[in-house]
Amino acid sequence: MNKHFHLQQDKQGLAWLTFDSPDKAANVLTEEALEEFDTQLVTIAQTHPKGLVIQSGKEKGFIAGADVKAFSRIDSPGQAEQLILRVHDIFRRLEALSFPTVALIHGFCLGGGLELALACRYRIASTDPVTRLGFPEVRLGIFPGFGGSLRSIRLLGHMPAMELMLSGRNLVAKQAQRIGLVDHALPRRQLKNAARQLIHEAAPRKPPRLRHRLAGSAPLRPLAAALLRRQVRKQVREEHYPAPYTLIDHWRRNAGNAAGMYASEARRVPELLTGSTAQNLIRLFLLQDRLKSQAMDSDFHASHVHVAGGGVMGGDIAAWCVLRGLRVSLQDRGPEQLGRAIERAHALFKRKLRDRYRIQDAMDRLMPDHQGKGLNKADVVIEAIFEDLDAKQSLFADIEPRMKPDAILASNTSSIPLQQLAGVLANPRRLVGLHFFNPVAKMPLVEIVTTEDTPDELAASAGSFIRQIGKLPLPVRSHPGFLVNRVLMPYLMEAVILLDEGVPGVDIDRAARDFGMPMGPVELADTVGLDICLSVAEKLSGLLPGKVPENLRRLVEQKKLGRKSGQGFYAWHDNKPRKDKSVADRETLEQYKDRMIMRLINESVACLREGIVADADSLDAGIVFGTGFAPFRGGPLHHVQEEDPDKFFSKLQKLEYTYGERFAPDAGWDKLLTKP
Repeated sequence: MNKHFHLQQDKQGLAWLTFDSPDKAANVLTEEALEEFDTQLVTIAQTHPKGLVIQSGKEKGFIAGADVKAFSRIDSPGQAEQLILRVHDIFRRLEALSFPTVALIHGFCLGGGLELALACRYRIASTDPVTRLGFPEVRLGIFPGFGGSLRSIRLLGHMPAMELMLSGRNLVAKQAQRIGLVDHALPRRQLKNAARQLIHEAAPRKPPRLRHRLAGSAPLRPLAAALLRRQVRKQVREEHYPAPYTLIDHWRRNAGNAAGMYASEARRVPELLTGSTAQNLIRLFLLQDRLKSQAMDSDFHASHVHVAGGGVMGGDIAAWCVLRGLRVSLQDRGPEQLGRAIERAHALFKRKLRDRYRIQDAMDRLMPDHQGKGLNKADVVIEAIFEDLDAKQSLFADIEPRMKPDAILASNTSSIPLQQLAGVLANPRRLVGLHFFNPVAKMPLVEIVTTEDTPDELAASAGSFIRQIGKLPLPVRSHPGFLVNRVLMPYLMEAVILLDEGVPGVDIDRAARDFGMPMGPVELADTVGLDICLSVAEKLSGLLPGKVPENLRRLVEQKKLGRKSGQGFYAWHDNKPRKDKSVADRETLEQYKDRMIMRLINESVACLREGIVADADSLDAGIVFGTGFAPFRGGPLHHVQEEDPDKFFSKLQKLEYTYGERFAPDAGWDKLLTKP
């Protein structure tokens, strides 16, 4: 039975093998699909076609990669090794076919999908914007293990292949062609004819450039490996993310020895795969898929978005929606604010689109709208003005009568409950919260804020819209601070208290980064804006124990707001903070870390108890994707369960005894503690 692969042979003697897994949006290399692929290869080899073309039956993707869900079920390195060895055999069978083979790539060709394509003699990629090629394995705590580390080096040369694998970045078709990853990058309508021509010509492959081959020679490889390690060390620490360092060592020891590369893949990838870092990163990958799937219950589709508020957040939300293919009208009080927003949008389009025609098309779909004429055409209206209840209510009272009856009305409020905002509306039930995070272009999460009165279909439509613009929707209950800011604020405030005690900011930030946070809390507060931190802290002051630190209030009064003003807790130059070197010892840094992280964890426990989110997994996903909480730890609550809840509870009790009520364990710990 051919469930995943369908074979046809045309009049020219070419075999066309189409990968189209049933009932799935994307093709994935499951064990079942791989075994069927191997059977098909045996059949094809026996028929001796003039050539083989492998293509996808999915509209938006070639092969999304290996079966990540299966990775989460692997419980021993030996089990993973058997899988890898089996795939090695299958892909070597493809590589050894006596006739030309072509991978016809449209849409996503990632991870194991790219490794399969590399086992073909030729690759042709569509120039459609949805096409992406890359090795994202390092983001899952592993490296390419289906022969990809060997074949990419053979094709591209040592350093280009290592850079591609170590970065985990995706390439569009033209970029892939420039480095030699694909032979041709063409419009989709030309792919099949190009495949026929490649097979007919059967041109020999050109080797990589000499300088790319020399880097892998025995005398130079140790030096190149040391250089790669230094570059990786600037991004991640080996104790947190071992995969890139293991990949470098794998290459240093085995490059130039095909058998050694295969054997090392089969040994070292399973070791990584079954480690805690990879398993936690895989867990987050699956939680990300879960957030995406929650938005599939609605067929809502927006064409026009109206954003009221042309500041940094409003302008960046508008630009992001345009980048995702929508028409957007952007409203603000005057042309000066709109002009700055349009300039930022143009810079984003240039960075992301890299094509003057697509950039111009995007600019044409972003309409400055001082008078709000786009309101009556919009499918989604997003309020994104400054965080003031009266100002927001005044705006809602003005725009509601001018909207389409079935349009979504949303607020980007970061802390004000919807119940208060909706009080001025003729139909309070139509308001939903869409809380984006700064910077909009980089932060993947959007909180979907609802109340008990929010219609289910409105919540579903809001989630569908967030997926339409490529973000992750997280349903949260309307409550001061919602989830992310509610959990983040005690962490930031404890850092400010440490500053008030005379602890250098560089030591505080170093303690957080030692734990695995991507940015220290002092630098983060400066980046977010101290005025915003103060506003949220004041709105949560009745909910969170402890006073708002006076040093934060004093800096805001002095207009020292952080990066945007050039001075906050740090002095900023060229968008970078000026820092002295941290000289604190490990034991002292551990104490600072405990004070900050335990407040974050304790507030996470409180939010779970109060039902701000549906469950612990949703909370972990929200805090990782909304704050950057050390991804390799799998989320704050998962980290607690993995380490031992009793240990964390005991630590909180000691901190409460030493520093007071702000460390008092939340009542929700009762459900987490180990039962006797």
